[in-house]
Amino acid sequence: MTTEALARLRTLTGNPDAAFRDDQLEAITDLVEDRARVLCVQRTGWGKSAVYFVATALLRERGAGPTLIVSPLLALMRNQIAAAQALGLRAHTINSTNRDEWDAIRAGLAADEIDLLLISPERLNNPRFRDDMLPLFAASVGLLVIDEAHCISDWGHDFRPDYRRVKDMLDAIGDDVAVLATTATANDRVVRDVREQMARGGDDRLRTYRGPLARTSLRLEALELPRPAERLAWLVEHLPQLPGAGIVYTLTKRDADQVASFLVANGIAAAAYSGEQDTELRVATEERLLRNELKAVVATSALGMGYDKADLTFVVHYQAPGSVVSYYQQVGRAGRGVAHADVVLLRGGEDRRIQDFFISQAFPSRERVDAVLAELAVGDRTTRELMSAVNLGAGRIDAMLKILDVEGAVRRDGTRWALVPGSDWKYDGERYAAVTALRRAEQEAMAAYGTDGRCLMRVLQEELDDVDPRDCGRCSVCTAPKFADPPDPALVELAQRHLRSKPIELEVRKMAPDATGAMKKIPDDVRTEPGWALARVGDGGWWPAIERGLRAGRLDDEIAVALADVLRGAGVRPQWITTVPSASLGDLLLPVADVIARELGVPHVQLLERTEPRPPQRDMANAVQQAANVRGAFRVVTPPPAGTGVLLDDRRLSGWTLAMVGGQLRRAGAGAVVPLALGTLL
Repeated sequence: MTTEALARLRTLTGNPDAAFRDDQLEAITDLVEDRARVLCVQRTGWGKSAVYFVATALLRERGAGPTLIVSPLLALMRNQIAAAQALGLRAHTINSTNRDEWDAIRAGLAADEIDLLLISPERLNNPRFRDDMLPLFAASVGLLVIDEAHCISDWGHDFRPDYRRVKDMLDAIGDDVAVLATTATANDRVVRDVREQMARGGDDRLRTYRGPLARTSLRLEALELPRPAERLAWLVEHLPQLPGAGIVYTLTKRDADQVASFLVANGIAAAAYSGEQDTELRVATEERLLRNELKAVVATSALGMGYDKADLTFVVHYQAPGSVVSYYQQVGRAGRGVAHADVVLLRGGEDRRIQDFFISQAFPSRERVDAVLAELAVGDRTTRELMSAVNLGAGRIDAMLKILDVEGAVRRDGTRWALVPGSDWKYDGERYAAVTALRRAEQEAMAAYGTDGRCLMRVLQEELDDVDPRDCGRCSVCTAPKFADPPDPALVELAQRHLRSKPIELEVRKMAPDATGAMKKIPDDVRTEPGWALARVGDGGWWPAIERGLRAGRLDDEIAVALADVLRGAGVRPQWITTVPSASLGDLLLPVADVIARELGVPHVQLLERTEPRPPQRDMANAVQQAANVRGAFRVVTPPPAGTGVLLDDRRLSGWTLAMVGGQLRRAGAGAVVPLALGTLL
């Protein structure tokens, strides 16, 4: 078998001299000869895919059924299918983008004409897949591969509820089916959790291979650059000096877009990348990077697990992720097939605020879960119907329901959710609190990275419980900083102007929820015009100056002048301006409106008053609750002047205050209303 396996490896790699790395052949032997369950925790670039491709070829030759690979990203699927076909394997994928091929693939499985099938974990949570294809696979599969297996564990840095369905697959397959789980980012706690889920009926057939995690090709450095403008300037200064191509990671889509646009404006070939983009655009960007047509892809974590470009020579983080483990996973994209790659962390002042948001979204409170379950106890509900009763956003309700579905408390039937009769599910508050505490500890470890005098590679190894962590002798701590010179002040100023140069257009609300949560069309005669905001809440452009003014109780006139410039630049020619009365800010916006009115040569008129106190709009988590919180809260006390008016608010958090109050002004006679805000959250 060793001779056969080596021949397959050399065919796969196209290298007649290729040899197995430590533990690869042992893992293949366990899978093929013993049909064992194998967990491989190995560094990025070790060759986990070689193990399951070679094992698949050998198992198929011995009459075993096809291999099923559960993989988290479409990018990985495309690369893997190409690699499998190079080995002569008939490989296919089932995902959300190729539904029209599902029936043909099912027929191919039934006819034993498919050697390898890749699916996303979301397929395991799809009722049609579970009903039509999972039984077929359970009866015929020869090897089950769980790629990026740390996603199974809610202790892992990238837990995904859909991965919990893998346990259903493990329970459904026979004892003679080999199982391989692979990951590069699992510490002791995650390894224990994954092993427990894999060891059905005992662990006598369970084998674990953990290799060293040090990446000798990477040179690590960490810098403190709190201001976004400083980091943008650093990127423009240093990226052209770095050889080859690489990835710049950001925490949010907004930052990815902003960084990419500044790089392009300064002559650096770059493109933004996020999970919110269309699949076609993501694929095109990945391929442009593979062809070295881009110097950098500016990406969220969506470009992480599974993307394989062996000659990436740098990874730069525009902001710090929430854990050292996440950081290790992302920097692992670089230096896989080259002797040297630079990895630089540019720590930002906003990092903790963004990390806090992600941590707070992880698990809903007992009260929110109870409210959803109580509503479902009355009858089946859609997500939107639940939003009218529970103060949670649609995304958080869906995430909660997905966890409850996987854990057996609720079930989905089309677009509706229902309780599972007789379920003994209980809210595991202790576990959720422990996971949240772990996330906080990981956040603190990331904050200490590069500040406590320890070798940077050693820190990564120790956080991942490497059995033999050592100083690397290459990082900025072991040697000396390489990129720490302050960025060019002229570039910093240019970056600051860039951050302030693009006001945000506010989309028109065309639909609004009624009291039951049903969405109804807003009549044309009460609809506002497209609006504008000077900044996004938390950005590095105008927002710091706005935030200082809000805290001090007075906004600088330059902010009001900039708002007037936004209206002029957008071609808005108003005949008057008014403000939304604020319960928390008092008359803070009135002087701002005075300056804007003076700049535009129009009157500032006070047309509105609050009718009663309401909770802050920031406490309302979804559109139904937000609209209800505004409904009836304001009154038009003076008819608006003729023509187009501007309605000024401080922060646009949901958009419903400006949309609904603007509608009231339209009903009172305003010809048109243009919303205007200091900052917008969306």
